[in-house]
Amino acid sequence: MRIMLITDAWEPQVNGVVRTMKRVIAECEAMGHEWEVVSPADGFLTVPLPTYSEIRLALFARQAITERFESFQPDAVHIATEGTLGLAGRAMCLKEKHPFSTSYHTRFPEYVSARFPVPTAWGYGFVRWFHKYSGKVMVATPSMRRELEAHGFNNVVSWTRGVDVDIFHPSRRIEEGEAGDPFEGLPRPIFLNVGRVAVEKNIEAFLKLDLPGTKVVVGEGPQYLELKKKYPDVKFLGARFDEDLANCFASADVFCFPSLTDTFGLVILEAMASGTPVAAFNAPGPRDIIPGSDAGVIGEDLAQACLDCLPLSRETTRTYSEGYSWRVCAEAFIENLDPLPVPERKRFWQKIRLRRRRKKPPIDPPTGK
Repeated sequence: MRIMLITDAWEPQVNGVVRTMKRVIAECEAMGHEWEVVSPADGFLTVPLPTYSEIRLALFARQAITERFESFQPDAVHIATEGTLGLAGRAMCLKEKHPFSTSYHTRFPEYVSARFPVPTAWGYGFVRWFHKYSGKVMVATPSMRRELEAHGFNNVVSWTRGVDVDIFHPSRRIEEGEAGDPFEGLPRPIFLNVGRVAVEKNIEAFLKLDLPGTKVVVGEGPQYLELKKKYPDVKFLGARFDEDLANCFASADVFCFPSLTDTFGLVILEAMASGTPVAAFNAPGPRDIIPGSDAGVIGEDLAQACLDCLPLSRETTRTYSEGYSWRVCAEAFIENLDPLPVPERKRFWQKIRLRRRRKKPPIDPPTGK
């Protein structure tokens, strides 16, 4: 199929939405599908998101999206985010009467409420409106599906996630005292958190824990300098990528995931693939991945969950992660798309092409001069 993706989250942003879609695109291309990605990086006029300048919001994009839509002639349109590009793409699809699918990557009302004095009820009113005409709203876990259905959504489908079990691997573990130890000189055990250092990630719940050894944070974000100054006993390593990041995951003793707004948490699988058990709150995402896995512990007492992870088998943790495949994730994505049936699709694009020809200005006849 020819698939148009419209997303407010894209490189150079580093987050779960970007990593998920980049990997899904790679897997789908290997299956023969073709993509057109519309993102803030495409030359649109952008402004920084208030309180989070790293995220840029594209403005006045609808005409450009329509032109790219008509040029690419997609079989299916997927809108990944509820930002300004998502709104423009949604408006275009409704105007053109072309079906589209959406995804729900973040608990948007809770995310907004954590940053601004906005009641979550208002946020749920907005996301219900945004996703109302989506053929299918893709969510990562059964508990997230149930939660949205309880808020009045009626078009929700499951779309699991995957993990790169080659990059994230227990063989990358560097023991204390060995060359290249990413936690050199730090008291053990190492309790690690990886992700955006931002208020919606609930990271202070981790930083406040009374734990033995050392708490380590890998990542950057709008709260980085504030929290680094406030918690001098915590080691902040900044952003790490590729092998350096994989080494951090594998060399930690426990991964702590305090977020209450993520709908899944790719870092949970990356930690498990590295052999590192995961402690988390009983929230959507962790409650769908961890219970019964022997690869982590969830509960309301996050400190106790961290301590309970220390004796867990790293081998068992790794084995559990191997059940999550990016190919399965990509196949589920394709299955969940909402393309026009072939006969209707052909008539649709014939109508669009006829409309475009009618819009073209007439060519003046030659004057002979």
